[in-house]
Amino acid sequence: MENFKALYLPIGVPTFHKESIDQQFELSVSLLEGISLDIEMPPAPLLAIQDLISFLEGKACDLAIIQNNSFANSEYTSEILRRLDVDVLLWTLKEPVVDGGRLRLNSLTGAYSAGNLMHHLGKGNFEYIWGSPKDPEVVRKVSAVVAAARLKKDLRSMTLASIGHTPQGFGFGRGIDAEINRHFGMGHMAVEVRELMQKAKKLTEEECGDALREAESKMLHLHAIPKENVRDFVRLYKAYNDFIKENNIAAISSRCWPDFFVEFGTPVCGVLGLLNDNQLAAACEADAYGALSMLIGMRLSGQSVFFGDPVSLDKEENTVTYWHCGTAACSLAHPSKGAETGVHPNRKIGPTMEFGCKPAEHATVFRVGRKPDGSIRFFISKGRILDKPQQFLGTSLVFQCERPSMDFVDRSVRDGWEPHFIVAYQDIAEELRILGRLLNAEICEY
Repeated sequence: MENFKALYLPIGVPTFHKESIDQQFELSVSLLEGISLDIEMPPAPLLAIQDLISFLEGKACDLAIIQNNSFANSEYTSEILRRLDVDVLLWTLKEPVVDGGRLRLNSLTGAYSAGNLMHHLGKGNFEYIWGSPKDPEVVRKVSAVVAAARLKKDLRSMTLASIGHTPQGFGFGRGIDAEINRHFGMGHMAVEVRELMQKAKKLTEEECGDALREAESKMLHLHAIPKENVRDFVRLYKAYNDFIKENNIAAISSRCWPDFFVEFGTPVCGVLGLLNDNQLAAACEADAYGALSMLIGMRLSGQSVFFGDPVSLDKEENTVTYWHCGTAACSLAHPSKGAETGVHPNRKIGPTMEFGCKPAEHATVFRVGRKPDGSIRFFISKGRILDKPQQFLGTSLVFQCERPSMDFVDRSVRDGWEPHFIVAYQDIAEELRILGRLLNAEICEY
């Protein structure tokens, strides 16, 4: 992946209170240094057009953080946008003193000048924050913008792989090369399931030794599964891993039923679970947009995410249960039991992951949705994951909504959302909102 870079552009004029200007600049630099080492900053505020032009000379970036260090007319922003066609965070500083005396910064008027210009230039899709560098809200917002802009850049060097086709009636997850490239800048490759099955069947036990040791170290009760199923599962895991490494894949959507049960004799569930445990986004039922949702959730939260169907709601408890046959990451298992394994609830073949997931005080339900016209939208909902036992055979978690669960379900069904969602073990709603806007996605909050 190419390196991400942001530029901090503290613009203004020297006719306001220089001591306040310098103080806010130093505080801002300290904040930005704490957020990322990939933000380039000038040695001093850019208080003249020529200073700004000189600093921008020969520079390129992925994000411009334009701060009205004091008032600046729209010529400053015009010079920036003429040289940089990038995403923008516009930052207004809080007036440091309101005492009936001199106006120290007048940053807010400068922000209106910049916003007006960007609106007229057709660049109104920018991020905005008001506040002091000491405000927690400012730290949170700037951090979220940097994280989202970085992920947007990273996605352009990633590849999504679709392994097999969606089953009949599951077309909602089918990936279309041109759309994935247009919306995310990602590559998309497709292979048939039989290719990986054939590779798996040719692997020897010696070649699969490391894969078996990893599985045994993470998956409990694997010894209770018939030896031939464990052997074939490990071969399949090795084949998937090799394919991913050879093609530099960031996320996969894999066909599962009926092929692996009928033609291979062992499910792919455990394979996807181990991949997810290694934070390689792996969605089942060939759901390409589900895999993309997992990838985004993993990158923004820094940990594995849950993938599943909404299968049950409890109005009194204000919860929705998410479940799937058994592809959850081992690290998501409730610590009281660990990452137990078992057999598929319908097909009675293993190994599959078999546990209830651990709780979390902050969680986010998310989905990249495809609209009828081919454009995208983001489903975002904040809540928490309750400390609950396994709800059904397979893997499950119980999500407590911030809003009434009945309304949550009613609205999302009426709005036509796909039946697969991811649940991230962190509040990443702000990062998702920003990323969605950067990608021109419709933001839908529940």
